[in-house]
Amino acid sequence: MAEKSTTAADHAITGKLRRKVVALSIAAALGGFLFGFDSSVINGAVKAIDEDFALGDLPLLSGFVVACALLGCAIGAYFAGRIADRIGRIPVMLIGAGLFLISSIGSGLAFAVWDLIIWRVIGGLGIGIASVIAPAYIAEIAPKAVRGALASLQQLAITLGIFAALLSDTLLQGAAGGANEPLWFGQDAWRWMFIVCAIPAVVYGLLAWRLPESPRYLVGKDRRDDARKVLASVTPAAEVDPALEDIERSLREDKENARTASLRGRLFGLLPVVWVGILLSMFQQLVGINVIFYYSTSLWSSVGFDTTNSGTSFTISVVTSVINVAVTFVAIFFVDKIGRRPLLLTGSAGMVVSLGLMALAFSQAVVTDGGTPQLPGAWGPLALVGANLFVIFFGATWGPIVWVLLGEIFPNRIRGKALGVAAAAQWLTNFAITETFPALSSFSLAFTYGLYTFFALLSFVFVFFAVPETKGRSLESMDDLKVERGKSKANAAAARR
Repeated sequence: MAEKSTTAADHAITGKLRRKVVALSIAAALGGFLFGFDSSVINGAVKAIDEDFALGDLPLLSGFVVACALLGCAIGAYFAGRIADRIGRIPVMLIGAGLFLISSIGSGLAFAVWDLIIWRVIGGLGIGIASVIAPAYIAEIAPKAVRGALASLQQLAITLGIFAALLSDTLLQGAAGGANEPLWFGQDAWRWMFIVCAIPAVVYGLLAWRLPESPRYLVGKDRRDDARKVLASVTPAAEVDPALEDIERSLREDKENARTASLRGRLFGLLPVVWVGILLSMFQQLVGINVIFYYSTSLWSSVGFDTTNSGTSFTISVVTSVINVAVTFVAIFFVDKIGRRPLLLTGSAGMVVSLGLMALAFSQAVVTDGGTPQLPGAWGPLALVGANLFVIFFGATWGPIVWVLLGEIFPNRIRGKALGVAAAAQWLTNFAITETFPALSSFSLAFTYGLYTFFALLSFVFVFFAVPETKGRSLESMDDLKVERGKSKANAAAARR
């Protein structure tokens, strides 16, 4: 009886600790919600902005108003990890929340296009910071057995933020009778679309203020007792001391090998593992996922839907957004069970098929007198099926899993810097895809989606040959990944001989 009682108590303690670490991870991942909300809220406002600031004859400037935030994202992501290594993860989260708050109010009160661009770039800085700090913090505080699932909360929060922005834009536009119609205090609805982002920004700041600092950062600042308290709050008692010793050992090795705490290597100037992170980030965007969310109107128009009807447009966008949210739970459920690599490989294969279907469908397009491609017969529905299958395969795999890997694949000595570089590469690639799609689609939608299909195929090859499995490993053991992979290849070669 005594033994059963002890076991039950242990399970209760483990359950309590797990609830605590889940709560901390959700709070940290709220930055992802702001990330999704702020990057998508512009979609409901862009036409009204064009009218108010007379951008109708300046399509490049109008496009830059949409995409300029991505440049701020790249800058914020690049510096976030470095700053976090100096002042801590929580202060950087607070900086990100502050930037979100300033950007939302400034954008809502903008009086000129150059003014709006400045506020959008400031918001992008906050997005870039959130994209780096949340996965890094979750990876450093979560037990390795559930780290993948908890890191996937970042992508779930992003998808929820996208959906919330869509819903908010629609409700505000509906309440005012149009995005360019006055709502509260005489301000147009499109301005309120930005201002309401201040609410989640304040909530994120308040939650971040109450989060405990990363144990690894605390140990690095000689605050061992504080680190022990944090570990004890999220780790079973028997694992606290071993986890603390692993962190201390890792930090000692970093100090002894300080000159290796650099991203530089022999492979085109960077370490191979840094290139793995960069290419993971780039492939996540090169498959064209944001085209589905940023330029869906042209796709649905080609399929045959009446996008001039706001109700129809909203319904289509809601279906895609809900699918995007729902499939993220697939990754959360499976990432710590079957691993990162199998999910990425499955996602790549699925994206090749779905994007290939879209490319094939658009190759059958007939150009109307107005210059708009239309898909005859069953090709329209097939393109729509392909688009939603693409969202399913991406949302269940590459969307969340890349954030998981970026939080855990890098050795401790370079994690902050490498995360920043990889996330910056992701935002710059996002910017490139966003800016080039209009020109590519005007040339040929079949060629455009064929190009994305090619990148999806390359992503499969890249993962198969270059991406290591990190399931069930402690962060302190990531330095050994390269060694182990080398040994496994040598063993395989010996077996063939």
